[in-house]
Amino acid sequence: MYSLKILLIEDDMIEVMKLNRTISKLNLSHKIVEANNGEEALKILQNKSDLPDIILLDLNMPKLNGIEFLNILKNDEVLKYIPTIILTTSNNQKDLLECYRIGIAGYVLKPLKYEDYVSKIEKLLGYWSINELKQI
Repeated sequence: MYSLKILLIEDDMIEVMKLNRTISKLNLSHKIVEANNGEEALKILQNKSDLPDIILLDLNMPKLNGIEFLNILKNDEVLKYIPTIILTTSNNQKDLLECYRIGIAGYVLKPLKYEDYVSKIEKLLGYWSINELKQI
């Protein structure tokens, strides 16, 4: 299995800790790069020689929300190829449809129970670690 470099864009520190704890619990060697909001993520993505394999994106964030971030990302000739998966508590149908229209790779609802969260993250990262990712 391929070790992923994951850009996590999440403003809730509990959610950041939960993902890191899950990756550790599953003994995965993925590298997590954290951004607290879309603006911070765009700064990280300016270094085109060290891009993430996938982006996990929360929708509800201050400054630049997930949909605004997606629009900027998908209008960049290099960044638009990075698979972006929404990881959110929002089951708003309008958000879901808008995200797919812009061009996401997946939409995952964060479950309330930690065991369910671990199971979803394991499947999500398992899929992307065997997927043939476009190397820029």
